[in-house]
Amino acid sequence: MASDITSDHWLLRILPTGLRPFGQLARLDRPIGTWLLLLPCWWSLALATRAGDEVLLDTQLLWLFVLFGLGAVVMRGAGCTVNDILDRHFDKQVARTANRPLPSGAVSLRAALIFLFMQLLIGLLILLQLPIICWLLGVVILAVVFTYPLMKRITYWPQFFLGLAFNWGAVMGWAAVSESLAAPAIALYIGGIAWTLGYDTIYAHQDKDDDALIGLKSTALKFGRATPYWLAGFYSLAMFGFAMAVALAGLMSETMAVLLLLAAAYLAWQVWRLDLDDPSDCLAKFQANRNVGGLILIAFAFG
Repeated sequence: MASDITSDHWLLRILPTGLRPFGQLARLDRPIGTWLLLLPCWWSLALATRAGDEVLLDTQLLWLFVLFGLGAVVMRGAGCTVNDILDRHFDKQVARTANRPLPSGAVSLRAALIFLFMQLLIGLLILLQLPIICWLLGVVILAVVFTYPLMKRITYWPQFFLGLAFNWGAVMGWAAVSESLAAPAIALYIGGIAWTLGYDTIYAHQDKDDDALIGLKSTALKFGRATPYWLAGFYSLAMFGFAMAVALAGLMSETMAVLLLLAAAYLAWQVWRLDLDDPSDCLAKFQANRNVGGLILIAFAFG
C-alpha cells in the first residue's frame, strides 16, 4: 500500500520548508479528518440556532462558525500529533504510515511535543471565546482525545472511542448557542458516534493486514467479511439519531425529511458499492462521508 503522506499538497507548499513536516504531522495535507470533526459542530450550531429562543445576530452566528472551524483544524492537528507520538513505533511497521514525520525521523519526539503544546495552547485560546459551559465540556473531552490512540492496543472497538471524540462538537455547538445542554444535542451526538463507527471501520480496512501482523485491533478485524451488515446497522442508527435530534428540536418537515433521506441513500450506496479488499476504494468511500455530512448540514440549516 502506498504511503499516506502527500508532499505536494498546496497547504504544504505555502509553508516554509522547515515547517512542512509539522504540517504533515497535523494532517494539513489531508483535510478530510478536519471536515469529519467540524461537521458535527456546524450541525449543532445550525440546529440550536433554529430551535432555540435565543436570537443571534448574523455576525454572532458567523463568528461561532469561524471559531469552531479554527478549533477543528487545531484540535484535529493536536489529536493527530498525539496519535503519531504514541504510535510512532507501530507506524514504522505499516506501509501506509512508515513515512510519517515521526517514524521517518523528519520530526523529533521533542519537537513533536513542543508542537503539540502550541496547538493545545491555541485551542485553549479559541475555547475561551465560548461560553463557560463550553470550557468545561472542552476539558472533559481531552481525556478521550489523549487515550484514543491507545485503544487499538486493548480493544477491537477503537472506532467507538474515536466517535466519542470526533462528535463532541455536537454537544459543544449546542452549548455555545444556548449555554445549556438538551435532548436534541444528545441525540445528535449518539447519531454521530454511530456514523463514525461506520466510516472509520471502512477506513480501518486499509490497514487490516498490517494491523493483524503487529497485534493492533480494529472493528475491521472484528467484523471481517460481515462488515457490510455492521455498516448498515451503524448507518441506520446514525440516521435515526439525526432524525430524532431534528424531531426533538421541533424542526421536522417534509423538506427536512427528503434531505435526510438523500443522506441515508448516500450511506446505503457506500455499503452497497464498498470493496473491502481494495484499499483505494475504502479510502474513497471513507472520504465520501464529507458529502454525507454536507447533506446533513444543508438539511439542518435549511430543511
